[in-house]
Amino acid sequence: MTQPTPARNPRSAFAPGAPGAPGSQDSQGSDTTEPPALHLRAMDNLRFIRQTMEEAVYFTAVSGVGEIAVGLTALVAAWLASHRATAQGWLTVWLGEALIAAILTGGAVVWKARQARLSLVSRPGRRFALGLLPPLAAGALLSYALLAAGERALLPGVWLLLYGTAVVTGGAFSVRIVPVMGLGFMALGGVALFAPAAWGDVFLGAGFGGLNLLFGLYIARRHGG
Repeated sequence: MTQPTPARNPRSAFAPGAPGAPGSQDSQGSDTTEPPALHLRAMDNLRFIRQTMEEAVYFTAVSGVGEIAVGLTALVAAWLASHRATAQGWLTVWLGEALIAAILTGGAVVWKARQARLSLVSRPGRRFALGLLPPLAAGALLSYALLAAGERALLPGVWLLLYGTAVVTGGAFSVRIVPVMGLGFMALGGVALFAPAAWGDVFLGAGFGGLNLLFGLYIARRHGG
């Protein structure tokens, strides 16, 4: 007498390891390919949207590499100026450094903008320039007035203070670290105004040299050059 065949459990076809079950291997040993996780794609999309919005609102072409170059030349200028015996020689060194810094900074900004395909005349770029230029112009006029009045000792503090003000006001339309750098210059300039005149080159070297190097390294590492 034949025994009845046991009924097959329909769930056994989908048991782990069964042929055709999710995550199982077929007879040829090939793994079933799973689609990429949706949350990873969503995070990538959000990151792209955030970057696009930042570029539309903030001027992101401030170059850390340029700031590093300016910092190095400023340290050399501070050493050279401290060894000048005359006020004219001292002023020549720092005016030459200001020209070199402007060329290096401008060239680095143009280079970074081209690499990132950013427009320098975009709305964020115009806002950045409008915030940056007025304090620099005021500093130039005030420097001339102080020199005419024979108050050269006040120049280091004035330069650092107004340059820092320019970086803060212009940096309000750039990445967050830029106005923070400006506040550092302003603090250093405020101290320099009340420090002995003999320390002027030390403050200028610490500001235009040291601060530019430190913040330039940070910007270059965290903000793409």
